[in-house]
Amino acid sequence: MSSFRLRPRFTHVLNLDVEAAREKIVGQVERDAARCEVKSFPGFVCLRIPEEDRHYWSPRLNLSLDAEGVASTRVNGTYGPNANMWASFFYGYLIVGSLGLFSGILGGCQWVLGMTPWGLWIFAVMVALAVGMYLSAQFGQKIAAQQTFKLHQIYESAVGKEVKID
Repeated sequence: MSSFRLRPRFTHVLNLDVEAAREKIVGQVERDAARCEVKSFPGFVCLRIPEEDRHYWSPRLNLSLDAEGVASTRVNGTYGPNANMWASFFYGYLIVGSLGLFSGILGGCQWVLGMTPWGLWIFAVMVALAVGMYLSAQFGQKIAAQQTFKLHQIYESAVGKEVKID
């Protein structure tokens, strides 16, 4: 269960209204509370690895439940890390991307003007950092693959059908 995507996801439809779908998922998961924790809000369910089994790269499964027709619910599931880790990667990419953009523009201007393009060295470092962050995220996915598979199995058993991850 790994993907080149930063946040693997799936979409499928349940033949229940939104509230019934949420109750079915939450009810089935809570019956086996030792396998995962569940947080439930109207239109949203989050499945997490129990506290004692969590590590830095542990995943969570966020389920968005949207009405699709009269008695049908579209479930959008997204696997991802803890919110704190996701925020650190988000801000890391934001900083590296911004510095890379501006240093690339500066280096390009320096080059066109016939100056020493030292801005391109900073740009190269930012590209290397971005690649390093991406590889780090992929490494984390590999470490968390077993727990991600466990969450997926729990979800599939809760809805009673096989769901393919995109």
